[in-house]
Formats: sequence, C-alpha cells, structure tokens
Amino acid sequence: MSSVTLNSLPISSLFPFLYFMIRDLNIAEREEDIGFYAGFVGAAFMLGRAITSVFWGIVADRHGRKPIIVIGIFSVIVFNTLFGLSVNYWMAIITRFLLGALNGLLGPVKAYASELCRPEHQALGMSLVSTAWGIGLIVGPAIGGYFAQPAEKYPEIFSPNSVWGRFPYFLPCLCISFFAVCVFISCLWLPETLHMHHNGKGAENETIEALEAQPFVSDSKQDATESEAPKENLFKNWPLMSAIIAYCIFSLHDMAYTEIFSLWAVSGKSYGGLSFSSQDVGQVLAISGFSLLVYQLFVYPRIEKILGPIYSCRLSAVISIPLLAAYPFLTNLSGIKLTIITNCASLMKNILSVTIITGLFILQNNAVPQNQRGAANGISMTAMSLFKAVAPAGGGAIFSWAQKRQHASFLPGDQMVFFILNLFEFIGFVLTFKPFLIVPGK
Repeated sequence: MSSVTLNSLPISSLFPFLYFMIRDLNIAEREEDIGFYAGFVGAAFMLGRAITSVFWGIVADRHGRKPIIVIGIFSVIVFNTLFGLSVNYWMAIITRFLLGALNGLLGPVKAYASELCRPEHQALGMSLVSTAWGIGLIVGPAIGGYFAQPAEKYPEIFSPNSVWGRFPYFLPCLCISFFAVCVFISCLWLPETLHMHHNGKGAENETIEALEAQPFVSDSKQDATESEAPKENLFKNWPLMSAIIAYCIFSLHDMAYTEIFSLWAVSGKSYGGLSFSSQDVGQVLAISGFSLLVYQLFVYPRIEKILGPIYSCRLSAVISIPLLAAYPFLTNLSGIKLTIITNCASLMKNILSVTIITGLFILQNNAVPQNQRGAANGISMTAMSLFKAVAPAGGGAIFSWAQKRQHASFLPGDQMVFFILNLFEFIGFVLTFKPFLIVPGK
C-alpha cells in the first residue's frame, strides 16, 4: 500500500505551491491568468497516464503486477526530482507528462488488493487502497505547503543563494523522491499475485503466507480453465463500462475541485478568494487527508456494509451539491471562523468524494474475472486519466475566466466555478441509476 501512497504524493503535494510556482516561472502576464497556466501543469500528468494505462494493465495481466509497480515507483524517483528542478514552464510540463506516462502502478495495485482479499473482504481491500491514497493526501500537501520556498520561509536554515533559493520547489520534490527510493527497495520483496485465486472450498483456509509459498503456480483445475478460456471483450461488458463512465465523471469533478480549491484559496479576497498562504492550503489538505485515513479505516467499511456501494455513492453526491454551493460565501469570513469552517467543509467534501470513488472501485473489480482485472483497471485508468487531464486545464481556465467577472449579474466570480462543479456532480449522481448503471449479478 506504500506504493499507492507514493503515487498520490506527486499529485497532492503540487497543489499548495502550484499557484506560486507558475507565478515564479513568469509565464502568466497577469495575476488572473495564473490559474489558466496552472491547469496545464496538473493536466500533463493525467494525460501521460491516460496514454499508457491500458498498456500497463495488459502487461500486468501477462507478466505480473509486481514489475509494473516497480517501474512506476522508479519513474517517480527520476521525473519527480526533475520537476522540482524545472527552470521554465515547458520543463515542468514535460517532466509531469513523463511522470504520468511511466507511472502505471495504480491499476495493478487495485487488482493486487482485490486478489489478496476474499470476496467478503473486498470492501476492506478497496478501502485500504483508498486509505493508502489518503495517507498521501495527508503527507503530500504538508510537504508541499511547508517545504516549498524554504529560503523565504526559513532563511535562518536555507540560504537564498543556495540551491534551495534557486530552485524554491525542489525540496518537497526531493523529499518525495527519497521516500520513493525507500518504497522501491521494499517492493523488491513484494509477492506476485497474478496467479492467486480464491475460489472453491480450499480458499476458505488459504492464508497469504501459503499463497506466497507458491506465487507462480495454481493447482486448481478451475484456475486453469479460467486462464485458458477466451477472454471476454471488456468493452462489451456493460456492468464494467457503466461503472467506469460514472467513475470518470466523478473523477473529473474531484480533480477539478482539487485544482480549483487550491487556486481559489490562495487568490486574494479582492478576486473572491481566501488569501491563504501555501502553508495554510497545505494544512487544510493535510487535515482532510488525516480525517480520510480515519474514515476509511473505521467508518467506510460499515457504511458500505449497511448501504452498499451504490446507495453510499448516491447519498454522498446529494450531500456534496449544497456543500459546494456554500463555498463562495466563505470569503465573507475571517480569522478563526474562516479557518474552522474551511477545514470542516474541505473535510466533508473529501469524505464524500472518497466514498463515491471507493464504491465504484468495488463495482469495477466485481464486474470482471481475475485474469482480466489488470486490463480492466488499465481501461479504467486510461479513461479516468483522460477526464482528469481535462479537469485541471478546464478548471484552471474556468477559474481564470470567473475571476474576470466579479461583478456579473448572474453567478458572479467564483459562484460560477462552484456552480459548474455541481453540474458535474449532478450528472454523476444521475449515472448511478438504472438503466445506465448495471450491477454485476443483478
């Protein structure tokens, strides 16, 4: 699960300082244009991942989950470090794109988690994946918020004339790359799960240790039959495809929200923002991430058991809409009230989002047999990454446009931004109903 945490760190650590990084790279002519250019940096990673996710998923089904996980971790070590050393806007774009293109580990990790768990523990297994992601949501923003621009924040420790002054966003990237080295070494002993099957009566007595003893063979005739049988065309598997489409809509919404929230929070109150510093944004996101960890470990499995993945998705989407509609009015607050209410709103929004995403994870993995989970998750990652590539660019452009219409008669300023976010949340909510969403076996 440490690899999932690592996968989220380069994404989540970026948002507290992205606004300031774009400003320092001198690509935006006006302050209102910073959001526009920031969106393409966020989109580059997802575009790279979209192009290669199916390829990595197919390779994971043929050669195992472990090699893809190891390659993805190594890409973080190289390209995340180079991103921190970016001297111009295009270097930042290219390194983020390559980081996404070579980082195909999320799909295989999801398949890996589902293969380690019996069917009755699938909610817990998927919850652990989301929990590991949540840990990254705690650590990443904290690293980005507190370690970016160290020569300005901690001049008594970091000299402005040192490498930390010349590359003010290198330290948070270096910290993540160091963690990636540790994860890379630990993953060399990771057991392979491609041929682990939990079928039949014998599965009830299997332990992980027993499976690790024979990671590359299966004596089950049922397993042999499954591996030799012709594989179903995944694009004709509507339970899978409907879950992926709904997942993509919610992912687009979540990525756009994350991008917009960070830009909105650090922008000045004259533009409808909160005038937060990178440390303030990092702190808000870190608190939300820690709360997600607690929620995923102790609350979500019970909610999923009571409501099931679909009803929990619908309820979360319904609650999210009025919550987002209230965001633009936070700019009227100040001091401790602003801090407390912003943290509570961010916490609630992220809990609702992860409830939706985790439920759709479960539906996707239940829609296909084990020998196609790598490819299925590859398709899911490709589609989701395409939507997430559009989200930061589109969100940044809409945010930049909204800041120029502060005195419009209809939904002025950032009210328009959060209104558009709610439109996508509503579309996702509608897609969780029949006849669109089909649950396997029902």
